[in-house]
Amino acid sequence: MFSKLLRAAVVGAVTAATPPLMTSGAKAAAADYRFEVVSARAAGPSKTDVTVRLLQVPANHPVPDAVIFQTRADMAPSGMPTMTGNVAPQPGQQAGTYRFVIETGMAGSWALTLAAKVQGEAETVRTTVTFNAAR
Repeated sequence: MFSKLLRAAVVGAVTAATPPLMTSGAKAAAADYRFEVVSARAAGPSKTDVTVRLLQVPANHPVPDAVIFQTRADMAPSGMPTMTGNVAPQPGQQAGTYRFVIETGMAGSWALTLAAKVQGEAETVRTTVTFNAAR
């Protein structure tokens, strides 16, 4: 009987001292973030300088220091998904902005597909934004 009481007391003390696995401040999901185009302007012959901002949607504030590990640019919005362009990351100008120089071989609507990791989030943020490349 004493050992059952002692075991119950120990289990109760450990349970009380252990923080719960689920907290009310749960992490956000990837759907709680979005990229938006800030600017897209010519950067020389057949190149476009594109700046995007990553926002945490519920708070509507920029997210700095995300790690963008996958990029792709193509002309799918113009009906030419096989027309692709190289994407070169550049330093952003403001916190939460991410800049790229994209080789856009022709004018028209382009898609920039991004995959990013946000610090402290388990899910990958994936999105596609569109921009216009002009000559």
